[in-house]
Order: sequence, then C-alpha cells, then structure tokens
Amino acid sequence: MELAFITLKILDVVDILLVAILLYQIYMLVRGTVAINIFVGVFALYLVWLIVKALNMELLSSILDKVIGLGVIALIIVFQQEIRRFLLYIGNRYFSRYNFSIERLFFPGRTEKDNLLNVESIVKAARNMSETKTGALIVLARRSELEVYAETGDLIDAVISSRLLENLFFKNSPLHDGAVIICNNRIHAARCVLPVTDNMSLPAHYGMRHRAAVGITEHTDAVVVIVSEETGRISFVKDGAVKSRLTPAELQAEIESAFAALD
Repeated sequence: MELAFITLKILDVVDILLVAILLYQIYMLVRGTVAINIFVGVFALYLVWLIVKALNMELLSSILDKVIGLGVIALIIVFQQEIRRFLLYIGNRYFSRYNFSIERLFFPGRTEKDNLLNVESIVKAARNMSETKTGALIVLARRSELEVYAETGDLIDAVISSRLLENLFFKNSPLHDGAVIICNNRIHAARCVLPVTDNMSLPAHYGMRHRAAVGITEHTDAVVVIVSEETGRISFVKDGAVKSRLTPAELQAEIESAFAALD
C-alpha cells in the first residue's frame, strides 16, 4: 500500500498503534497535573523535529537534534515522579494482579483463607468514628505490602479490632496523626506518611487526608478508607478515584468488591 511518497506496511500500522497507546497511558498519568503542560510542549517540539527532518532542513534539524538529545536527560529529571508512578502502575496493575508470588512459589499448599480481611471491624470503626467526627485514614494493602510507607511510621503488627483503630485515631493519641496501614489482616503500622497527589483537578474542599489517599492509590494498588474530621463523612478511594458520603453498608460493599477482584 502506497500513499504518495510514503510506503505504509502492516508493521508501520502496529508501530503507530503501540505509540498511540503508550502516549495515551502517559497522558492519563500526567492528566490534571502541572506536568501535562510540559508533556504537551515536549510532544509539540518532537513533532516539529519530525517535520523538519522529513523536509530535509539540515540546519534546523541539526539544532533540534542537539536539543532532543540533551532533552532526554532533562526529561528524566523533570518527570522523575511521573516515571516512577508509571513503573509502579505497570507493576501493580499488570503483574501484581496475577496470583504469582514468592510465597506461592515455595509454599503452594498455603491458602489465603487465614489472611482474609476483617472487613466488619474496619467498617464498625469507620462508623463509630464518623459519628464522633474523628478523622481517620486507613490504608488497606492488597498485592503491594507498602513496606516503604510503613517504615515512615511506627510498626505495630496487631490484630485488627474496631476499638484499636478508634484508639489509634483518637485525637489525644500520639499515633493519630498520619495513616494506619493494614496488611495481611493485621494493623501493620500507624502514623505513616503517604505521598500526596499532585492532581490539580481534585475538588478544592478535599483536605490533606483525601489528597494523601488519592496519592497512595495512584502509586500502589492499595485502597483507602477516610473519615472526615470536619463532616464525619466516610469516603473510599481506589485507583485515585474518591467515592464520598458512603454508608457503612456501602463501605463494606466497596471493600469486599476491591478484595474480591484479587481472587
């Protein structure tokens, strides 16, 4: 198949489709952030460079070659957070969703029934804290164990109970400031620091709890339960999307659905 002076092959079509998919994924990662403006500028510059090369404009092409060559290093520095998020996205969404793990490899007879999440205790704690307007940020690990984030707080390793969760977030508790991370059906750590999202499209009334919850779900496959200190409303965050004003029953359904998807 020939179009004027351009020869188009099947592999060229596949190449174009793969590049389009890659650009779309990158756009979805930087959408709503300051980085989107840089991304659009870089993409426009690259298109100009391709046009200049196609037209055999030697002088301008050589100048843009140097800019593009040095620009790769600059892009790695500028987009380091987005590159890290992209790699985490690939690992968490496309590899960790499968039932492969080192533990399964060496202990094939072991099941996960003993590690089933105690959803009832989490929902009960959220309901009680909602009634007293006690702010809470509870991270529920799924495939990722969140060890990097757990190390920013105080390790606990305790059995999940609604009373313990409520005590951890009690305003006079030394561990109330920060997030609680629950992993393998145990309260793994408290007072943890989470990455805050740089998504500019979030509603203005979202405070640091909501932004931290969105941030951790952008970087990992974890889900988060939030109780607002100002309103007592319960929210659930998954994959960077916030569902607000949930009833305890709706919260339980959201958590169960998120973990059922792993089976």
